[in-house]
Amino acid sequence: MRILMAGAGATGGYFGARLAQAGQDVTFLVRERRYQQLQASGLVLQTPQGTETLKPQLAQASSLTGHYDLIIVTVKSFALDQVMEDIAPAVGPETLIMPILNGLRHIATLQKRFGEDRVIGGLCKINATLGDNGEVIQMTPLHQLYYGALDGNNDARLQRVDAALRDCQVDTQFSDNIMDELWEKWLLLSTLGAVCCLARGNTQQILTSRSGEALLQGVFSEILSVITAEGYQTRPAATARILELLSDPATPMTSSMYRDLTQGFDIEADQVIGDLLLRAKRHSLATPLLNAVDVNLQVYLQQR
Repeated sequence: MRILMAGAGATGGYFGARLAQAGQDVTFLVRERRYQQLQASGLVLQTPQGTETLKPQLAQASSLTGHYDLIIVTVKSFALDQVMEDIAPAVGPETLIMPILNGLRHIATLQKRFGEDRVIGGLCKINATLGDNGEVIQMTPLHQLYYGALDGNNDARLQRVDAALRDCQVDTQFSDNIMDELWEKWLLLSTLGAVCCLARGNTQQILTSRSGEALLQGVFSEILSVITAEGYQTRPAATARILELLSDPATPMTSSMYRDLTQGFDIEADQVIGDLLLRAKRHSLATPLLNAVDVNLQVYLQQR
């Protein structure tokens, strides 16, 4: 299977590297700065098991040729419009596109551009970041990749995707209910991002602060009410596990949005929080805590 990995940051770099190591034909579509960095130093993975360096196949938008069987999109959500332009020449009659982005807005955006039958569901769970020299740092052993047809019909095309991904040295889940997995991932990451960005700290600091637990539970409840109104069929055991994970004061957690904010980078405020508010408004739901988070993030963006 010919695979194009759109992005070689922490997510794309890690999972693309694992696919390449498993023998898949993987090309990384990157911008000029990242291209030069990877050409010079290779794709460096720092994992709990040690350091590995790969010589990746690279392409830039101007040099992209031929169609790909699978395009995995791993850029930040605010870069989606540009990356759709970049990957367009690589989309052929049989190409499938699997976005691994935060939130859910990107699915409709990709479907509108490339067709509903081309876009499949995907998400990952990994604690990873880029180091100062562009190395991919996997901070914990967690490395899970979920994928499946958005309508649950995992036909022969999806079976081929599974055959390519399941042996790539990561934990894979070929799901026949990927939409619920996507809703639950959004519930987790938006709650985590909201409380960390609003409080400017990790979950351990928040939970050991006066009213910190009430803040977390309040944000969680607002988000759960929104996604349920939007079509999520609540799985009580799953949502309880998410809340339990977030509420453990012994485990300090932060979101990628919070880490980007503390470094002065652009953040996915509209895609992670803003989209939830649009959906809440559609159902006339009161979300005072999310409103406060949104104002906080918008002020940050104005001040950048």
